[in-house]
Amino acid sequence: MNQVNEQAPAILEGLSTTFDRVLSELQIEVTPKEIGRVVAISPGIARVDGLPGVRMEELVRFSDGSMGVIFNLEAETVDVILLDKGIDLVAGSEVQRTGMVLEAPVGESLLGRVIDPLARPLDNRGPVRTFAKRPVERDAPAVMDRAAVDIPLQTGWKVVDALIPIGRGQRELILGDRQTGKTALALDTIINQKGKDVICIYCAIGQRGSAVAGIVNDLEQHDALEYSIVIVAAGEDPPGLQYIAPFAATTMAEYFMEEGRDVLIIYDDLSRHARTYREISLLMRRPPGREAFPGDIFYLHSRLLERAGRLRADLGGGSLTSLPIAETEAQNISAYIPTNLISITDGQIYLSPELFQKGILPAVDVGKSVSRVGGQAQIPAYRAVAGDLRLSYAQFEELEVFSRFSTRLDEDTRQKLERGQRVRQVLKQKQYHPIPVSEQVPVLLAVTKGIFDDLPIQLVVKAEEGLRKAVVAELPELLLKIEQREPLVDRDKEVLSDVARKIVAEIASGEDHVCA
Repeated sequence: MNQVNEQAPAILEGLSTTFDRVLSELQIEVTPKEIGRVVAISPGIARVDGLPGVRMEELVRFSDGSMGVIFNLEAETVDVILLDKGIDLVAGSEVQRTGMVLEAPVGESLLGRVIDPLARPLDNRGPVRTFAKRPVERDAPAVMDRAAVDIPLQTGWKVVDALIPIGRGQRELILGDRQTGKTALALDTIINQKGKDVICIYCAIGQRGSAVAGIVNDLEQHDALEYSIVIVAAGEDPPGLQYIAPFAATTMAEYFMEEGRDVLIIYDDLSRHARTYREISLLMRRPPGREAFPGDIFYLHSRLLERAGRLRADLGGGSLTSLPIAETEAQNISAYIPTNLISITDGQIYLSPELFQKGILPAVDVGKSVSRVGGQAQIPAYRAVAGDLRLSYAQFEELEVFSRFSTRLDEDTRQKLERGQRVRQVLKQKQYHPIPVSEQVPVLLAVTKGIFDDLPIQLVVKAEEGLRKAVVAELPELLLKIEQREPLVDRDKEVLSDVARKIVAEIASGEDHVCA
């Protein structure tokens, strides 16, 4: 016992020394934590004070767990766009900084899923497991990092692939009035990418839930969902979620592009997106401009669409093809948002309500549509058979209008009208039936060479179907040559023409037999 008492002072002295050394080495840093409070609440918007160090586009968290993004910086307060409904938010609710910008999950696990812009699942298939995130706002690839757009992206629509071709890395606007087939073109393009190693992303902005459910169902029925991602910010979602939807979708697409993959992204549609941005801006009391849109509406869409393109081979050679959709009112393509998007993109496909009402489907107005890049990406076989088709078809449409005012037509005019009507019949197509490019070329060759001229209009579709079946059965090597982007020589054209003439002769003789 005495021995323990004698050792106690030494033990205490050693502990004291150790404690002093630990305290001297310990560096305590005091980090201030900014906690703001909600001053005012508007639909989808919160005004907050008490966050003096917060940055633009920083992510903040409210006391009820909902998230928001800093969108406006003022002297005393900041404006936050809500990414959740924020039903429980009231004036006085606490707001904390996260120190992070808004990011979107990326990765292979997103394929086949229906998600919101923050990758929260909407398809009842459990959580989405991703291992990486990237900011939703990113710089577009530099000019010197881009390669030429010279590889085609086929939509499966004859009228588009032949007359308004699209290349991988291009930005092609789809516009038209309501219910003219804009989304149908987008869906058929996605369906046509099956087996072509193209990742497809469909971004629905401000649409009804029932409409999106129908689109998802169509993709599932045609086995297109397995290589697609559907990103939904429905009309009932907060405006902030609708605002970030196309940017988040583009970030997800860029992941695959930077991995060397080809990606197709569809924004349906940017007219609703512009209206959502206008709503947010007006609630934040930003100065309105033309049609009450804020002054930076052009920059909003230009910085989004500039992210599309094709990368150089040493950077992976991936591409991001953008098909934004815009809605016009009463065929007014000179409205503010359509003209903005037309000036940003590399061409437009205009769908006319007048053609739609006449039953000319797809209702693509060739005269008002243009592709400023895709001609360089068009396969050689297409250029050989459809080089002058666009001009001659546009002339036919004008000639058709003027012919209504005349009762007597010369033979040359009558022949142009007859051939133009058969070209129009060939360019008609049903939805969900995209046609491979190798089957399109023989049909277009036959109609441009006048092989269908002697057939009655009502038999042209039958001749087209017969010709497609015949070339698939009899000329598989030639079809493979077309798909491999090899040019057609005169001998190839003659072989295809002979098959077409044989089909026309069989149909004509059968029709004569029926008439007899």
